[in-house]
Amino acid sequence: MIGLLLCTAGAVFSQASGAQTTAPRLTLGDGGYYESAGVNWLVFSNWYDGLFADSKISGVELIQQGARTATNGDVRLSSTPGQWDAIGRLVERKVDPKTGVIEASLEYPEHQFRYTIRAEPRGDALRVTVALPQALPAALEGKAGFNLEFLPTAYFRKSYMADDRAGIFPLYPASTMMLTAERNPASGRSDGPGAEPLPLATGKSFVLAPEDPARRVSVRTSEGTIQLFDGRDQAQNGWFVLRSLLPSGRTGNVLEWTVEAAAAPGWLRPPVIGHSQLGYAPAEKKVATIELDRGDRRRLAPRLLRLSASGAAVPVSVGPAKAWGDYLRYRYLTFDFSNVRTPGLYQLEYGDTRTAPFRIGDALYDDAWHPTLDVYFPIAMDHMFVNEAYRVWHGEPHRDDARQAPVNHEHIDLYRQGPTTDTKFKPGEHIPGLNVGGWLDAGDFDIRTQTQYAVIRSMVESWERFRPARDTTAIDQERRRVEIHVPDGAPDLLQQIRHGTLQLVAQFDAVGHAIHGIVEPDVGQYTHLGDASTKTDGLVYDPKLKPGEQKNGRSGTPDDRWAFTSRASALNYGSAAALAAASRALKGFDDSLAARCLDIAERVWKEEHSHAPNTFRHGNTTGGPLEAEELAAAVELLAATRKSVYAERVQALWPTIEKSFTRDAATAVAALPHMPASYRAALEPAVRAWAAESDKIAKANPYGVPITTGGWAGGGTVLDYGLATYALHKAFPEIVKPDAVFRALAFIHGNHPGSDISFVSGVGTQSKEVAYGNNRADFSFIAGGVVPGVLILKPDFPENKEDWPFLWGENEYVVTEGAAYIQLVNAARDLLRNR
Repeated sequence: MIGLLLCTAGAVFSQASGAQTTAPRLTLGDGGYYESAGVNWLVFSNWYDGLFADSKISGVELIQQGARTATNGDVRLSSTPGQWDAIGRLVERKVDPKTGVIEASLEYPEHQFRYTIRAEPRGDALRVTVALPQALPAALEGKAGFNLEFLPTAYFRKSYMADDRAGIFPLYPASTMMLTAERNPASGRSDGPGAEPLPLATGKSFVLAPEDPARRVSVRTSEGTIQLFDGRDQAQNGWFVLRSLLPSGRTGNVLEWTVEAAAAPGWLRPPVIGHSQLGYAPAEKKVATIELDRGDRRRLAPRLLRLSASGAAVPVSVGPAKAWGDYLRYRYLTFDFSNVRTPGLYQLEYGDTRTAPFRIGDALYDDAWHPTLDVYFPIAMDHMFVNEAYRVWHGEPHRDDARQAPVNHEHIDLYRQGPTTDTKFKPGEHIPGLNVGGWLDAGDFDIRTQTQYAVIRSMVESWERFRPARDTTAIDQERRRVEIHVPDGAPDLLQQIRHGTLQLVAQFDAVGHAIHGIVEPDVGQYTHLGDASTKTDGLVYDPKLKPGEQKNGRSGTPDDRWAFTSRASALNYGSAAALAAASRALKGFDDSLAARCLDIAERVWKEEHSHAPNTFRHGNTTGGPLEAEELAAAVELLAATRKSVYAERVQALWPTIEKSFTRDAATAVAALPHMPASYRAALEPAVRAWAAESDKIAKANPYGVPITTGGWAGGGTVLDYGLATYALHKAFPEIVKPDAVFRALAFIHGNHPGSDISFVSGVGTQSKEVAYGNNRADFSFIAGGVVPGVLILKPDFPENKEDWPFLWGENEYVVTEGAAYIQLVNAARDLLRNR
């Protein structure tokens, strides 16, 4: 809970609300999970997301006093598994409301190994058993065990008991390690021997944090022993692990644990006052959302307080809060203070909860986007040395880009090469010219082409609509050097557009078409943290040299990134769209590059229309839907050239695009200035349908924006919703109101479920200070980075960890969200200026 708790307990207890305080018993609730006072046990309510094996959101999980502190209660094949380790495939989950039993059947098909995990309440405890229909395969003896993982930050500076022996959880991993014949996939190393941690402690029973009722958990086994491991010895994102090996040669119930989390009779989760940490413009609607424990039946009056220079907090007269109803696991009130327009510092208060100060002022959105453009994007620049005052963020990475990926190969992070290279290069051969431009995709270090062209188009849209000429970064492409906080006389946004464009142009120059991207050759590099320039030796690989040998600017170390090059028409169209857009923005700034961009874009269009589309697809690296990418190319080329061939194609694509108008609305209306009146008439019914659906979205939850429930949080969806609203309002102001632009920004800035933290690091009074950037091992942040935000763990738990950066679905910076944020903030500025 962000916000200042005036009470010392950090929680609300039932004496204030009149709730009952009878002894807790664990029961199976309507949500399909076990509940008692301040305790929830989930049993396979969620399953791993499929992108990475271990997303820390599955198996048996514990939510204790409002925080998810344990996960991945499942049979695993390692004592400290990581995101690349094998997991059991969920076959079936059954919930019996009458008996209170939950059963999950899983299998490791490659080992022909099937098992069932059964959970049933026993008083305040949960009995968890593992049953085998057949004996453990010989290959898994000594490997397969039942694990339950505990969040390290929940147990830092706390103790544990293993039987009658005491211990302290280590703040930093320092377990005794032993050499092994095989290297753990989670180790983050691509060579060298294997190593596994020895247990910190062994016993038949464990009590974690006996001194802290908010984190106390007991675990005991009916036979055999339990061992405690520190998963951070293998990888910085590891958790503490309790583990019992499965016995060999037995069937039926082969393991039984009893787990009990300390309940807290009368405990109520403290209120969360969702609001914009950035603040509000005087003219915009201002609605705070108060999130309450459903057991909290107090009827308190929220207050708006204005802060004076003396520190006095003076109540401001506003109307009462309104009951919104139930959503997820909480009860909600909305508190509208839109009538308050006087600039100044304010706080919101509900009971003992008071928010951090926020502003009401005219200039709020003038500089909110500055950290994203000034700091985040320069740090994300690939192939550049990036310096900030005394700090070097990274050297020049990936000078040795890139080698042709092998054929018929499925790689990490959703990259795949088809049966041919579709280039003149042989597998493993160096492709010259790719070591220029582009942004590091997210918290990792690949160049994903689909990301690159999305960012370019977003930045061009920002430039053409808003002309932000801000200049605080020196970018020298010749020297490949960036200096943050040093002006160089050129608009930073145009320099970023040029940087992304250079990578797209390089792809066409090198192989003649858009590629999927450039990515690390192995898991060891992929998991690299810190300075990207230390991932490789920067020298082009020469197979004639010995490993480690360097000669004539070449190296015998095959650490160069791989380029995935199977032709995909969707990628070609998406890249052509970005290049056509860039040609407009760069005209008058870099005329030579602008001309090359437009030449390539038109050439790609003609080439793609000379044959059937190449429909190679894999994961999320081969472009969006073909018709959407072609529409984008047609619209951007139409805006760049005014040629009728593109207008005709936009018109021809409309019947298809109409069916997916929600997805393509902003692109479709961007064509309006260059299309006949009949096109506008054709769009109007779709726009009206969109507006009607938007009204439903505004009423579907207390926050008035679409909230997704997948394995990746939906901050990007919210940004896109706000941008679509802006585009449609500008084109059809009589149909689409602009309110959702501000609701989307308020959500990103703190008016969202689970907490009131701003999802833009360094923006707003309290913002993400621990995030999944390349500095995540330091539990730090990159100013201006935008994280995915609140993840809805099924069925009803909103989560964004503020003390654990390694949950990528909640905390990973992505450059597309950064570009969209710059665009949306400037859209809000435009709306306010033109009201």
